[in-house]
Amino acid sequence: MAFELPELPYAKDALAPHMSAETFDFHHGKHHKAYVDNCNKLVADIPELAGAKLTDVIAYAKDKGNKGLFNNSSQIWNHSFFWQCLTPNYAAPTGKLAEMITRDFGSHDALIEKLKAESVGHFASGWGWLVLDGDTLKVTSFHDGDSPVAHGVKPLFTIDVWEHAYYIDYRNARPSFVDTILTKLANWEFVAQNLDGEGASRADQQG
Repeated sequence: MAFELPELPYAKDALAPHMSAETFDFHHGKHHKAYVDNCNKLVADIPELAGAKLTDVIAYAKDKGNKGLFNNSSQIWNHSFFWQCLTPNYAAPTGKLAEMITRDFGSHDALIEKLKAESVGHFASGWGWLVLDGDTLKVTSFHDGDSPVAHGVKPLFTIDVWEHAYYIDYRNARPSFVDTILTKLANWEFVAQNLDGEGASRADQQG
């Protein structure tokens, strides 16, 4: 079996006007698909990865220093996770997640500002992240195609800050894009699910 481009968890026009169908045509239909196609070509030349899970391919590529395979496999996972971090039915965090946010950041607004600062301030391409470190929520970022699953960090939520993620709808206005995601599109229910520490599995797939 080969890795596949996962279906979006909503219609490609469901996040309009904040994120257009055209953006998904390019970001999901072309960029994400290219990572899948490239990864499948690279894995085909490595017999020991036949049938391996995506997260195992990421770990293998990191261990072997195979940058091409690492970037493409990690970007499949990153994007698969990112789509699930968005929803057309925005609702603020509740329950355990809301309690942890207050405990670790002081308030929901304070978390939003920290995620915004990290994502907007991230130089060049990469990803802003909310992760679980032990029992503590932390904000961080990773460059280019790197991913928390390559470092044993438990992912909760991410924002893609590669320019192709927002240029169609926001041109070069990364701050507006990030603010819109955090205040209108963030899927806090998905974040709450990932408090079980199994977030990596929710964007994994069998090869």
